[in-house]
Amino acid sequence: MIKSDILIIGAGPAGLFTVFEAGLLKLRCHLIDALPQPGGQCSEIYPKKPIYDIPGFPEVLAGDLIDNLMKQAEPFKPTFTLGESAETIEEDSEGNYIVTTDAGTKHMAPVVVIAGGLGVFTPRKPPIAELPQFEDKGVEYIVRDPEFYRGKKVVISGGGDSALDWTYFLANGIADRVTMVHRSQSFKAHPDSVQKVLDMAEAGTIDLIMDSEVVGISGNGHVESVLIKSKSGDEKHLPTQHWIPLFGLTPKLGPIADWGLEIEKSAIKVNTVDYSTNRPGIYAIGDVNTYEGKLKLILCGFHEGTIMIQSAFKRVYPDKKNVLKYTTVQGIHGF
Repeated sequence: MIKSDILIIGAGPAGLFTVFEAGLLKLRCHLIDALPQPGGQCSEIYPKKPIYDIPGFPEVLAGDLIDNLMKQAEPFKPTFTLGESAETIEEDSEGNYIVTTDAGTKHMAPVVVIAGGLGVFTPRKPPIAELPQFEDKGVEYIVRDPEFYRGKKVVISGGGDSALDWTYFLANGIADRVTMVHRSQSFKAHPDSVQKVLDMAEAGTIDLIMDSEVVGISGNGHVESVLIKSKSGDEKHLPTQHWIPLFGLTPKLGPIADWGLEIEKSAIKVNTVDYSTNRPGIYAIGDVNTYEGKLKLILCGFHEGTIMIQSAFKRVYPDKKNVLKYTTVQGIHGF
């Protein structure tokens, strides 16, 4: 059983900044996230996408923002359960919540903060009939450990940042050979990432197949080849040991929708006084919540987390008085 003062479900920007705000009040945080690394969409989908509306940063890459948030939270020693999704929630006789993940990991805390962005991310899967029989048998939707592909032949599909970044990374001394398949001639990614992949293709370091897509998979218990079809209708079988289709992730509220919370249009309704839900001790911040005037912006999630943690402190320490202090005076170690 993993115990903490605040259990945060979702390790995206709002969840990570909440660790900082909680730390100022000496509250210990543990975070659960279905993705294999912190950062939510910023890390998984568009790490090199520039963001322009973070105060004090005229421009910051999404991945750099996550790195900075992790450094900001580091002094307060947050702990993480990554690669697991929150499944069930129970309340014990003392008012603590027990949250169990899909891997069976149990967590206990008097306060649960749902900061799951748009929800649990599930991969967008291509419409290939034989796809399910090869999942985790050569078909992977997320690169969890690059070393898994060392010395292997890999095909990557997609035209976004994730597809380009992993093509570049795996082709640099990890995979035996990387082939990138993209359905058009243009990419939806950071120009620097695009240029790197184009340069590698020109140098012969990777194979780049444009205006084409994977339409079939073959193998005996494991992927042995994929069938590639061009826009002109030409088809060819390409031998490979792994196919990684990176077409983005679709957000879903998932099991949290069954936690007895008030839901409106696939989002959790909250009281804007403290972003509490209809269940005492459970809060929702960031894109996962809804209220009149709601804006789905990262900076709004920061504000919601800051306000919410003041209320959470009262639940964790009902007999203590919280006096607001300023970091400009105290510094982070003065709290």
